Amino acid sequence: MKRIVACVFGLLLVGCGATLPSPTNSAVLIALSSPTPTLISEYEPTWQPQTIIGKVVGVSDGDTITVLDASNKQHKIRLDGIDAPESNQDFGSRAKQSLSDLVFGKTVTVTSRKNDRYGRVLGKVTLDGKDINLEQINRGMAWFYTHYAAELNREDATAYGKAEAQARYEKRGLWADASPVPPWDFRRGKTAKAPGSKPPAVVVVGPIVGNRDSKIYHLPNCPDYLKVSERNRVPFVTEAEAQAAGYRKARNCPQ
Repeated sequence: MKRIVACVFGLLLVGCGATLPSPTNSAVLIALSSPTPTLISEYEPTWQPQTIIGKVVGVSDGDTITVLDASNKQHKIRLDGIDAPESNQDFGSRAKQSLSDLVFGKTVTVTSRKNDRYGRVLGKVTLDGKDINLEQINRGMAWFYTHYAAELNREDATAYGKAEAQARYEKRGLWADASPVPPWDFRRGKTAKAPGSKPPAVVVVGPIVGNRDSKIYHLPNCPDYLKVSERNRVPFVTEAEAQAAGYRKARNCPQ
């Protein structure tokens, strides 16, 4: 490694006749502008946050669109933080139509934090300042994708959780069904339970989140609001409701 670094700096200063070895699986020298070269694993993601502005020219389903930017480049966008019913699932076509009504043919702004494993841009879509991801949840056309809640900023995660809790309460969209199947379960081949069976536990992050194991609840402004595991989440509308169920407020919540 010392030989590589010395050779690199020799190239920059007076030239070096030796040929540098090809990068190995362990590390790649990628930064020469800093006083000390930076070593970063070649397998670390190199994605940088970006903003895409363009016209929506396609809607694949309730959480995926295609955006054409000013340079006529198309971007496949997966709406971040939500999961809509699959196309061949109940409410799938309605979720797609809802998203189409909101954005098709319109110019949107996509704020992206990374690509997903399918190569799609994962981002927050806004139109005239309106959060379209949030609007799909508000309409009852998508779930808050709690599995990735920790990757969102706190404001969006809190808003998405509250929106789903309210949509559930008012039985909007897919919540008109007593036991809608989450798309992540549908993709794994799981189906709704038979009539008369015990309904599945609610695991959505709501306005107040209780931890089923510790019997502690967290408000949206509490430090550990998003740290409760999905299987242990129990939503409550008010603190009184949480307390009546035997939960106590987390001690690290702001007073």
